[in-house]
Amino acid sequence: MNEYRFEDIYIGMEEAFSVTITEEMMSHFTEITGDINPLHNDEDFAKAMHHPSRVVYGMLTASFISTLGGVYLPGKYCLIQGVEVKFAKPVYIGDVLLVSGKVTELHESVGQLTIKVTIKNQDGTTVCKGKLKAGVMTE
Repeated sequence: MNEYRFEDIYIGMEEAFSVTITEEMMSHFTEITGDINPLHNDEDFAKAMHHPSRVVYGMLTASFISTLGGVYLPGKYCLIQGVEVKFAKPVYIGDVLLVSGKVTELHESVGQLTIKVTIKNQDGTTVCKGKLKAGVMTE
């Protein structure tokens, strides 16, 4: 876990990590949220909707924005204040996602930063993009 302080962060700073989407993640997400939409839970339904298999929850994919902020940039001292997200392409179980963030704004007066977020699959296709606004806590 990174422990960047506000003064350590600069415009253009980047962090990234990868994660593989598993069946277990899907099951946990269904259990936690109660979202039983068949696109995510019924293989036959998903295929009838012209997908190769069940579609991963968009919010499961977007949840890795929390990991980006809370673990990588800024890390330990992150306090997420807002997230904007756009889903560009579907994600499927087994996809390997590269979650990356780049600092685009710093607001020193309030200790806030803005991070441009991009999530790409193993083929380099952007599946999700967005913006993370976070405060950097002080001890």
